[in-house]
Amino acid sequence: MVVMSDTLRRACGQLLTVGFHGPSAPVELQGRIGRSEVGAVMLFRPNVEGPQQVAALVRSLRAAAPSDGPLLVAADQEGGLVQRVRRPATEWPPMLSVGDGGDPARSEAVGRALGGELAALGIGWDLAPVLDVHTNPANPVIGNRAFGRTPEAVITHALAFWRGLRRAGVLGCGKHFPGHGDTRTDSHHELPVVDHDEARLAAVELLPFAAAIRAGAEALMSAHVVYPALDADRPATLSRPILTDLLRGELGFAGLLVSDDLGMQAVAARWPVGELVVEGLLAGLDGFLLHDPVERQQEAWEALVRAAESRPEVRDRVRESAARVAAFKALARVGAPASDEALGALLGPPEHLALAASFASTDGGPSSSPVATG
Repeated sequence: MVVMSDTLRRACGQLLTVGFHGPSAPVELQGRIGRSEVGAVMLFRPNVEGPQQVAALVRSLRAAAPSDGPLLVAADQEGGLVQRVRRPATEWPPMLSVGDGGDPARSEAVGRALGGELAALGIGWDLAPVLDVHTNPANPVIGNRAFGRTPEAVITHALAFWRGLRRAGVLGCGKHFPGHGDTRTDSHHELPVVDHDEARLAAVELLPFAAAIRAGAEALMSAHVVYPALDADRPATLSRPILTDLLRGELGFAGLLVSDDLGMQAVAARWPVGELVVEGLLAGLDGFLLHDPVERQQEAWEALVRAAESRPEVRDRVRESAARVAAFKALARVGAPASDEALGALLGPPEHLALAASFASTDGGPSSSPVATG
């Protein structure tokens, strides 16, 4: 067994993006951030009470980070049911309504405006856009979160939205690779299967991801979904054939690859979290999203440390993925949250409210907002 250096233990921590309960940062979380046992924090609705409170929360989280390991603060801010920051910030329509608007310039304007409001709060990473194609009207979790019903519509409008985020200085994350749009079940609750053959997957599900990669996608998120044509045994999150051979090899993705939330029952009910992070790392993931509880977050970090101590291949992957995390963080351009006085003008300004209201309502959304990310 190799005695782990402090540098490698910190590298293991940089692979974890965690959530927490309540409107203020727990002292124990601030301690883990300070020790580099956490690389990023994601905010959910229970963390959000109002603009000044969120700004203060983000300041406290970022202040806890060591000078050589800045913290990223993330949120799922898609629009529709999945938007963690709401009034007095702008509440955005479902992205299927934006795509149905048919104007990529307006889709980009939505991304820029939404990103600008996140940036005002110091949130520099949006776990969006959805790159899934809405091909199954009975899909219980994607639906109108998608930008379109065809790969071409998703490519046009999701990538325009992503360009808008970038113009606001916010990093994006395309999801859910290799495609969650034609599932019949919700991976928050059970393990979905997509039975399409490779030709169909290449012609529909994979096209938006391939286009995003060509456009310079900085981050992608894996799906907790089984695709028997690609890997008969494991969901994408744990599949080396899907994440390394297909995504890295055939499609040429070189950016940050993170899991969907490991607390979702599709994977949490089948594998211990320690196995999820180690096997996911070896499959090709660079980062792991863990909403709660604290004990599972700590277990994940300790599992990575133990595996890196005893297995050279895990050690090599930790170093590779930590380097990708560092490169991703170097792209971040969002500064400190705006002052309390400025936030009133930056969140929900009339032009953003008018833009949000200009899109027609579109049916076909998920039945409820996911609690976890994804």
